Amino acid sequence: MHIRRATTTAELLAAAHLYDAEPRPAWAARFLAADGHLMLIAYEDGVPAGFVSGIEMLHPDKGTEMCLYELSVAEAYRRRGIGRALTEALAAEARERGCYDMWVGVERDNEAALATYRSAGAGDDGVFSMLTWEFTTGV
Repeated sequence: MHIRRATTTAELLAAAHLYDAEPRPAWAARFLAADGHLMLIAYEDGVPAGFVSGIEMLHPDKGTEMCLYELSVAEAYRRRGIGRALTEALAAEARERGCYDMWVGVERDNEAALATYRSAGAGDDGVFSMLTWEFTTGV
């Protein structure tokens, strides 16, 4: 397995089987063009086996932190350490970029995700509520 940063729309689209929904070329291009957005893809024998996406967040009184936005590993490749390796690779990238921390929101009953993040060195920062506003995008 090797992990590398996605730099082309073709790489993002080739990992379509790992996403929640079908990726759109225009959105993939926009993701790559956005400052502070990155996706690392793990490959097994040239096939995308998993990915982690991160977004840098900057605030005037805190500096820059990394949000681990999403982690996905194809079912056939799970329980091989790929999720942990991707998480560690994103943390290393965050350190290189000068981020003061990295965080991720996880549902309390998602035991697999919690175990993965803890195995990669994350600590529990306590219970919080996440509220969302949903907007129609006119897709």
